[in-house]
Amino acid sequence: MRRFLCVASFAFFLSVIPGAPLTAGPPLQPKPASAAAVVASWQSPARLRHLFTKTSGTLVINDQGVEFRPNKGSPLRWPYVEIQSFHLSAKRLDLETYQNRSWHLSGDREFHFSLTDTVPPAVAEAFARHVQKPAENGRPDPNASSFASIPARHRTFGGGTNGVLHFRKKGIDYVTAKGRGSRSWRWSDIQTIANPDPYHFRIQGYRETFEFELKKPMSRELFDRVWDAVYARDLKGLAYSEGRQQ
Repeated sequence: MRRFLCVASFAFFLSVIPGAPLTAGPPLQPKPASAAAVVASWQSPARLRHLFTKTSGTLVINDQGVEFRPNKGSPLRWPYVEIQSFHLSAKRLDLETYQNRSWHLSGDREFHFSLTDTVPPAVAEAFARHVQKPAENGRPDPNASSFASIPARHRTFGGGTNGVLHFRKKGIDYVTAKGRGSRSWRWSDIQTIANPDPYHFRIQGYRETFEFELKKPMSRELFDRVWDAVYARDLKGLAYSEGRQQ
């Protein structure tokens, strides 16, 4: 009997009032790079989107955090510790911060950027590593090494995507041919996994859930290895398990 894991996930309900006053933090000074750390240093022309307007400038990602330098006005800076989560795709970055919304409204403030240049997968990986908290990284590296791969389909309300699931030392990637709908999950981004039969696989992250139809069967050995990687963080007591051998 295949092991099955299903745990209720939580959702973040974060909103923002565009056009609210922006504040600038202290300058983000880059630290010297060390052999033990990979430093992300990247920038692109960008637009900060408001409800009815956009602010043009330059978005910078470095080893200290994220900085937006508008063409007019003071820069905005977010050290990594002040970033609650993010959604990143090829030319879009949505930051969820710990900053309160204005006008006494509940929730935390979000910032939405449209990017001119495409975010490299290496920068996305380093960015996620610096933030540490669960996030939505839509820029996996299609050339990264993996110990197993399975072609799969992810169905959505709008149709879905076809791609390949890559099981890697640091987590799981879903890579599509054109990048649309791709995802990269670190083990720490994953709350639960499920494999009810050889041709279906579910990743339930802290931020989102993906249901996959597998075009080739997933072996018991592969699922066991992925299971062990997910639960290496000792989530005892947070999950319900059926039929797991001790």
